[in-house]
Amino acid sequence: MKVKTIEEVIAFLQPIAEAVGVEIVDAEWNMREKSLTVFIDREEGVDLITCEKFHRAIDAPLDELDPTFGEGYTLNCSSPGLDRPFKKPRDFERNMGKKVEVKLYAPVNGKKAFEGVLRGYDGTQAVIQTENGELTFATAQIAKMCLAIDFD
Repeated sequence: MKVKTIEEVIAFLQPIAEAVGVEIVDAEWNMREKSLTVFIDREEGVDLITCEKFHRAIDAPLDELDPTFGEGYTLNCSSPGLDRPFKKPRDFERNMGKKVEVKLYAPVNGKKAFEGVLRGYDGTQAVIQTENGELTFATAQIAKMCLAIDFD
C-alpha cells in the first residue's frame, strides 16, 4: 500500500489539532493492518471523548488529503499512554523535574536501566538525579526515556 509520509499527514492535521485543543505527539502507519493511528495529548490528559472529538474533526479532511491514494484504511486516535517515550525536545521540557525511567542501548556502570528525576536536557544529552548522584547520558545512548510510573 502506498501512503503519504507521517510528516505530511501530521503537518496537514496540525491546524485541526490546534482548533480541537490537542497536540499531535506522534502518528504511525501499520501497513499490515492498513491503519493510521494518530496519538494526541493535552495538559489535562486525553480521554475517550477527546479522542472521539478529534477523530470526527479529522475524518473528512483526511479523505480530502487521501493519504492512501484511494485505498481503504482504518483511522485510529489514541492517547500516547503513560509510558510513552520522549521523542521531541518538548517531551523532555514538559517533564523536567519529574521522575523518569531511562533505558540504555549499552550498559553504563554495569546497568542498562536507571530511574531518577529529569534535571536537564539540551538536545544532545539528558541529566537525571538518582539516589546515588547525578548522571548524564548522551541522547544517542538512550533507547527509551519515559515517565516513571509509581503504583503506590
